[in-house]
Amino acid sequence: MKVVSVILARGGSKGIPRKNIINLEGHPLIWYTINASQKSEVHETWVSTDDDEIAVIAEDAGALVLRRPPNLATDTSQSEEALLHFADNVDFDILVFIQPTSPLLEHKYINQGLKLMNEHNSVFSAYKEHWQPKWNMENILGIQVVHPLEWNPSQRPRRQDVEETYVENGAFYITSRKKLLTSKIRYSGNTAIIEMPLEKSFQVDTYDDLELIKKLI
Repeated sequence: MKVVSVILARGGSKGIPRKNIINLEGHPLIWYTINASQKSEVHETWVSTDDDEIAVIAEDAGALVLRRPPNLATDTSQSEEALLHFADNVDFDILVFIQPTSPLLEHKYINQGLKLMNEHNSVFSAYKEHWQPKWNMENILGIQVVHPLEWNPSQRPRRQDVEETYVENGAFYITSRKKLLTSKIRYSGNTAIIEMPLEKSFQVDTYDDLELIKKLI
């Protein structure tokens, strides 16, 4: 079984310009996930990109590079489009899709996910969330009105009485070539979760995220 990873890293990020290669404690952001993949049991680490500078940085870090067409790297492009393009151009049996915005990812979590693929069709990383009172907000005739989301304020539950849930942290997803090509999505069929701690689950989407992750590193 050939296991490869792919990190999707386009050049046109908006929230933080050039986000995927921004300096994070002495390394480009994408270096951290390339490093985690290389330390894992993945056979090949790939970066799919439309950007020349990202391609050079990825190759310098030891990754293989697949050049992605510009029409698959727009603001509205879906990750699945790039994954299917990757499957059309690279041979593999098992695919680990890693997001470059998760620099706290460790290789041990990838390895744990690969072990679960012996019994499952897909795997993704998540953190455990304890119940908290959540609200929806809407504007009614110019007045902001809030509504409880799936709970009753007159019967407020204790946190320990509500079942815990799992939240995708976006670090990585694992699936097979067969499942990817038939479902056209990153996970399908019998799916399992690899639990990562919250402190390893933060992603870089804003400058505030970047500052927080600097402190965690």
